[in-house]
Amino acid sequence: MKTLAFILLTGYSLSFTACGQTVNPGKKTEQKNNKMDTDKLTNTKVREAFDAWQKGDSRTFLSFFTAEPKLYDDGNPRDFQKFVKSACGHESFTTIDKVDNEGKDIYGNFHTESWGDFRTYFKFHQNAEGKFDRLDIGQAQ
Repeated sequence: MKTLAFILLTGYSLSFTACGQTVNPGKKTEQKNNKMDTDKLTNTKVREAFDAWQKGDSRTFLSFFTAEPKLYDDGNPRDFQKFVKSACGHESFTTIDKVDNEGKDIYGNFHTESWGDFRTYFKFHQNAEGKFDRLDIGQAQ
C-alpha cells in the first residue's frame, strides 16, 4: 500500500491511499482459453476429437480411436495410451493455422506445460469404419 500526501499552500494536507495488485514480473500469468474457431476442421470426427482434446476430456478423445491405435511422434513410435494420459488436459492447440488431407491433418501453435509453445501437427488416420487407428504428431516447420 502506498500513501501519497500533498501539502497544500494553505497548510492543509491531504492523504490518498492507493491499493492494487502486486505484479510479480518473474511469474507469467496465463488464462486458458479452450474456445477456438474450429470451422476449418471439415472432418466431423476430427473436429469432435479435437474439441475433446482441447477440453482435456481424454475419455471422449479416446472414444474416437480403435482399441489399439498407433502413435508416431516426429516419426518415432510412442505408447498412445500413455501419451493421452499424460498430455490430454495439459497440452492444447492455441491456434489452427492450416488443415489438409480432407480435414484430417491439423497444423497450428501448441502449448505444453513442460515444453512451452511451438508449431505442431496432429495427423489423424481414419479407417473404413470411421475410427482413427493412427495419430501422427510432431513439430511443424
